[in-house]
Amino acid sequence: MEYINRAIEGTVLHSDKTFKSVLVTGARQIGKTEMIKKLFPDKKYVLIDDPFIEEQANNNPNMFMMLNQPPVIYDEVQRAPGLFRYIKIACDSTTDKGLFCLSGSQPLELMEKASESLSGRVAIIEMAPLSQREIDRDDFNISFLPTMEYINARNKSAKTPDNLWERIHRGGYPELQNPDIDWGVFFSSYVKTYLERDVRKLSAVQNLDDFRRFMVAVAARTGQMVNYSNIADEIGKDQTTVKAWMSILEASGIVYLLEPYTPSVLSRAIKTPKVYFRDTGLAAYLTRWLTPETLANGAMSGAFFETFVISEILKSYSNAGIDYRYCIYYYRGRDKKKVKKNGETIEVESEIDLIIEENGILYPIEIKQSSSVTADETSAFLVLDKVNDKKRGMGAIICNCPQPGMLRENILQIPVWFI
Repeated sequence: MEYINRAIEGTVLHSDKTFKSVLVTGARQIGKTEMIKKLFPDKKYVLIDDPFIEEQANNNPNMFMMLNQPPVIYDEVQRAPGLFRYIKIACDSTTDKGLFCLSGSQPLELMEKASESLSGRVAIIEMAPLSQREIDRDDFNISFLPTMEYINARNKSAKTPDNLWERIHRGGYPELQNPDIDWGVFFSSYVKTYLERDVRKLSAVQNLDDFRRFMVAVAARTGQMVNYSNIADEIGKDQTTVKAWMSILEASGIVYLLEPYTPSVLSRAIKTPKVYFRDTGLAAYLTRWLTPETLANGAMSGAFFETFVISEILKSYSNAGIDYRYCIYYYRGRDKKKVKKNGETIEVESEIDLIIEENGILYPIEIKQSSSVTADETSAFLVLDKVNDKKRGMGAIICNCPQPGMLRENILQIPVWFI
């Protein structure tokens, strides 16, 4: 299968020239190794996932470093956490750049170790599964923002996918872009490998079948606020275990916890994060939506559409080298608003699916699976006007509409493929 160019390649190459070491993190099998080998063909490649090499790196790291001197690639470096100390010593002994290229599939744990040992010496770069832009071989690499400037720039290369639900169902793992690869066989093997390698390494999980059921329970709740008690009841575990296991999913790049926007002025804001699977294909496999058609027409179609949109927006930021953790939120408050549903007027809590903060401006976004939307569906955006030290910017509804358009003076409708 042909190599798909990754949007983050430029960031990696620039970091290699300006830092002594580069750490590329991300979930298992998203293409880290292929990209690094392509970008640095002249650097020695060392796979620490190999049992013999892992033992050598852990038992005698000094000798290991002498035998594998920079410039070098250490793949799956989380298998030998003791190496970070010796990498630091090597970095401090010279002014040369691009000494070490590190990669691993336990993002949060790796970033913590790298930050502690290699502060100021390492560029930490997060890699995600393939974005729709990458699948389309689109070089557009600007982070998403609901503005006319973004829309005009994106309009030059954005194209409607032949079957959006095929994309959502298949997911973004590079190997699955080969149509000959069986979707079910791939994810079956992926889950088995993930459980036996990453889960066992991150935590002393006694029964992997219990953790598998936990993964299914979380996948069934993608796009929802995290309810640890509810999950614990379903799988027969206590909340402490469920919280620890959720941390494992987050640490290994399987899910993302979207934090709520809770400034002090919005005193009725709910402070519970929402959970999103980072890959809709994996979530579909775990929840047994076996075809694009059943997923598109099933009870979870709205949740999967929202998960897909959130995931693509996050990729647009990470691929542009931007840390989105401090600028992307959602809002849900106990303030009630009246809406019409099935011909009846009901009261619901105010909610904004996504808020992007940039330069003191809050950009609110609603996500709707429908192809026909109205500005009335954005009434919750007004709550942001209460935030005195921020300005509410252009808002938008991301949906299945055929073209971008203006619903109101400060509300856009944006097709999902414009992300």
